[in-house]
Amino acid sequence: MPDWRPGVGAVVAFTGHAYVCSDRQPARERLETLGCNGFGGATLPAVAMELAGPHGWIDCLDVLLIAHGRGLQAPALRARPDLADHPRAVHARLTRGEVTTFGYADPHRRDVATVGQGPGDLPMIGVEVDEPGRGSRIFADVLDLLPPDLVLASVAPGNARSLRAALRAGFGIIASVQLFVPAAESDG
Repeated sequence: MPDWRPGVGAVVAFTGHAYVCSDRQPARERLETLGCNGFGGATLPAVAMELAGPHGWIDCLDVLLIAHGRGLQAPALRARPDLADHPRAVHARLTRGEVTTFGYADPHRRDVATVGQGPGDLPMIGVEVDEPGRGSRIFADVLDLLPPDLVLASVAPGNARSLRAALRAGFGIIASVQLFVPAAESDG
């Protein structure tokens, strides 16, 4: 499949099948030799290292989630350009296009939500809360902000609190995703 977004590749694994999204056209035989398959093998470390190359960048393995925006008239989140340098926003700009940062109106709250252009031009979000336990609210508040179309999110499976919060807010699990940037694009 084509790149996840320009310069960023991905392995997207569903139940029983997986896709390598890369404009570099990796050799199928080589990937199969490394164990790449739709039954967990597509996310093996050797496969990720082959796709990224020895000096490429490999992101963590994430759960890929999907929901529908709700497009409320008065969402709780506001555009917060002052949060553009937040580490969550910096990371979002590496893997998504046209990233905007949102937060609550109180300028002292450092909760941040990013909305950017993901695969298939679908909005893709990321969130980080300043205080543990408020995650389900910010996931729901992002959905309130977005129009009633499909919305993607990704969460590290080991971040159980965040994953539970996304599920409570209405997201459903559809796949796993592991992003990578080949060495030529990553500049180390």
